[in-house]
Amino acid sequence: MKNPGYADVIPAIRALTEGETDEVALEATIACELYHRFERFDWVGFYRVVSPGLMKIGPYQGGHGCLVIPFERGVCGACATKRETVIVPDVDAFPGHIACASSTRSEIVLPVFDGAGELIAVLDIDSDTPDNFDETDKAELEAMLAEVFRRV
Repeated sequence: MKNPGYADVIPAIRALTEGETDEVALEATIACELYHRFERFDWVGFYRVVSPGLMKIGPYQGGHGCLVIPFERGVCGACATKRETVIVPDVDAFPGHIACASSTRSEIVLPVFDGAGELIAVLDIDSDTPDNFDETDKAELEAMLAEVFRRV
């Protein structure tokens, strides 16, 4: 099933990550599961916070991503700076959008917090379809990230 509902995907992610506390292992598993389960997700990956104001690419699925993203650039940077989810229906209309892939038309970027509430990464999901993300995506993905990464 290439476009299941979250009711199918979240239990699978929960089962695959049960008991795991390694951040990279969790990110790799989530990126793989989301990318292969949702046909509408063109790229799924994490940008890890590596120093104040700077992220580097982490586990991902899809074409090559940008290697380094400062907090002051792009949708991922906006998410990291605001510490809140950013939904972009049209990337061409987002000031400062970083075009890592020319096929990207819309995206959602979610902050990832560890159990202490520290920002450790952002989850970036791109689509080659405009206006592909909504409040359901936001709510379901935020809840999943909070559940999985609270033990890190």
